[in-house]
Amino acid sequence: MGAHGRRRAGSGEEFWQYRPAHAGDELRFVDWRRSARSDSQYVRQREWQLAQSVHLWVDDAASMRFTGAESGRNARATKSERARVLGLALAVLMVRGGERVGLTGPLAPPRPGRAQLMELAGLLSREAGVQDYGAPEIAGVTPQSRVVLLSDFFGDLGPIEAALGRLADRGVSGVMMQVLDPDEEAFPYDGRTIFQSMTGSLVHETRKAGDLRARYLDRLAARRDQLARLARSAGWQFSTHHTGDPAQAALLWLYSALERGR
Repeated sequence: MGAHGRRRAGSGEEFWQYRPAHAGDELRFVDWRRSARSDSQYVRQREWQLAQSVHLWVDDAASMRFTGAESGRNARATKSERARVLGLALAVLMVRGGERVGLTGPLAPPRPGRAQLMELAGLLSREAGVQDYGAPEIAGVTPQSRVVLLSDFFGDLGPIEAALGRLADRGVSGVMMQVLDPDEEAFPYDGRTIFQSMTGSLVHETRKAGDLRARYLDRLAARRDQLARLARSAGWQFSTHHTGDPAQAALLWLYSALERGR
């Protein structure tokens, strides 16, 4: 993390190459040890290094408010709460590493520093959206940057596929993490059950919920395979995290995946 080599001479700390000294070069830039091995004088150049930009999209759609756990001391975090914590924690690690961090939209362009973290904390603490499912806004993503998408990805995959295509055209790399509640993975429902979206716009009642389990699990597996294929086609990485698992493991995967994708 931090400064990244641009494969050309410029400001930085890492050695890049020697070049013959030219008229106008200051003597303090001449590498006398290298020059002593030849009849010419050489200047030691460093590699141009810049911090990279990382853009975050944390889905704030209504579907992210779901949690299958009961209220009280043993309550699990909602998908939205977990995704926001992961996004902000990743931003802290990136800023500490010297990177610029922002959102994929225009509200918070990537910047370094503590003030940017406070800005991101405020934006990520906003109320959830009114739509059942979300799609990433990528208007603020800069070319050659990196992007992190945190969502349940339960909505129409058309906007996701289109966004990945446009980002790939800009030379953007990134990671996708699907955040799910354990009940969405296990489908522990049986008997008479009413399924309802978080906004109440979608309702389905059945007397034999257990009969739906196999078909639901097949569709969930197919959705995950499709997401993984979309990520691979864009040169991205994909993973799934459950809110019943420790957040540290998901954070470590995100951090390592971004480092691998440089």
